[in-house]
Amino acid sequence: MNRHIDAFEAGFNWLLLFLAALVAISIGLIAVLIPINLLLIKMTWGNIWWLYEGIEYTLYAGVFLGAPWVLQQGAHVRVDILSAALPKSMAAQLERILDFAAAGLCLVLCYYGIRATISEYVDGTMPDKVLSIANWIILVVFAFSFFLLAIEFLLRVRRAREIVAKAETSATKSGF
Repeated sequence: MNRHIDAFEAGFNWLLLFLAALVAISIGLIAVLIPINLLLIKMTWGNIWWLYEGIEYTLYAGVFLGAPWVLQQGAHVRVDILSAALPKSMAAQLERILDFAAAGLCLVLCYYGIRATISEYVDGTMPDKVLSIANWIILVVFAFSFFLLAIEFLLRVRRAREIVAKAETSATKSGF
């Protein structure tokens, strides 16, 4: 059983790394395209008409699709005053409880995201923008990202002891 979960986790880690790479590439493209657009405007050669709304969509997708990778890396905001004061076994148990609760919350948000996606798809709602992407596509990103977050929280339950030890080590390095 553990072998199957390990294989799933390895594949899931690869997916999160792939999504993080896409987010990084998109941020790099934004950094390159903005000056190019400004140059085009200054030289009166035109402009990249879709750029600013494209950046808006890209940042939205990047934040949501990058969140599971950030959580996996432990690079998220974390307040661990209580767990730092507890013995390691109790801190690991608290970590598991909080990860289960967070996974449940993410599944609830995923459920509502799916409901909203279906509703927007049926209605055929389109935003009033120059670069118009159907609302249901945007909501798919929301629902999918919370599904990935739920999976990552459940995988964190397996790694609770490692996470507590890593948090303790990083707290001593930061001087707190």
